[in-house]
Amino acid sequence: MAATRRSSRISGIAGRLIVAMVLVVLAGGLTAWLVASAVGPGVFRVHMEHAEQTPGSVAAHAEEAFVSASTVTLAVALGASVATSLVVSLFLSRRIGASLGSMSAVAAQVAAGRFDVRVVPPRIGAEFDDLAEAFNQMGTRLDQNETMRRRLMADVAHELRTPVATIAGYLDAIEEGVEQLTPSTAEVLRSQASRLTRLAADLAAVTRAESGALPLALESADAGDLVAAAVDAARPSYESKGVALAGRVEDQLPPIAADRDRFGQVLGNLLENALRHTPGGGTVEIIVSRAHGGVRFAVVDTGEGIDAEHLPHVFERFYRVDTARDRGHGGSGVGLAIVRALVTAHGGTVSVRSDGPGGGTSFVIDVPPALAALRR
Repeated sequence: MAATRRSSRISGIAGRLIVAMVLVVLAGGLTAWLVASAVGPGVFRVHMEHAEQTPGSVAAHAEEAFVSASTVTLAVALGASVATSLVVSLFLSRRIGASLGSMSAVAAQVAAGRFDVRVVPPRIGAEFDDLAEAFNQMGTRLDQNETMRRRLMADVAHELRTPVATIAGYLDAIEEGVEQLTPSTAEVLRSQASRLTRLAADLAAVTRAESGALPLALESADAGDLVAAAVDAARPSYESKGVALAGRVEDQLPPIAADRDRFGQVLGNLLENALRHTPGGGTVEIIVSRAHGGVRFAVVDTGEGIDAEHLPHVFERFYRVDTARDRGHGGSGVGLAIVRALVTAHGGTVSVRSDGPGGGTSFVIDVPPALAALRR
């Protein structure tokens, strides 16, 4: 590890500048030594010969020889040092300038909406390579966000199109006398309007939660009470579909800091999602246990399961493992996005596991204990 740290320091731009300065000093010193070795003896010899011709002036000639040799040596060494420093500076400045110019050009393209362009690491220092890597990661993230934004707009348009078209169709039919405003027709219109209302509410909730604008009334809460309330609320829907629902809570769990309504929404969304993808005769269970000093909630079902390729995306808005199947199930497409946003707002994490199609799915929430969460 120490060797790696030293290598990182040397490969950095600061380390390379130090090496460049050392080269300049060495060039000056080597030049001084070479000039002194080549010029000094000759200068001394000339002055000593003059001293022999002028009795009593040996010391003066020796001093003059020393000054002359030193002056020539220092002048040449200084010139060599300046020349070396100019060469090194020119080399580094061109490399740095080319790197910054390339990054500036790519940044301009990104600012213009080209999120697929990337910076080539300049290899002139670890700091510049790290900067290029961070810039490329930013570009990748922006590209992903743009793709998600476009897909979001398309999915929102599709989600709105069906209920709006249904309502418009019925209203046109009633206006033309083809349909009558019977209780069944009113129920269809009401259900489609409710679908629109729910979609708008879900989108508003996930947007506010992800932006941190959703206030939470945190209080110390018992995990068992939260699970019992969620199970009781979901039980009628489970019984009507013939899916078994159970809650299993470990004893002596620490309390958690939770907004009871919002955390109930988290568990409710997970139970609704599990019911949607678990056929009649299946089982869904909430298992609550101690984990990492906090509390873990696991919603485990024996349902359809999820392919591994889809697992990283299930918490994205409107992401559908099977578009036709999921729309047929009637979900708004943002329930799991709300779960992730609300769990994050509670200081926790949420993950998903599945053994693939037919293998069931587990959603796991980890939240800190009340003292740690309320101290944040």
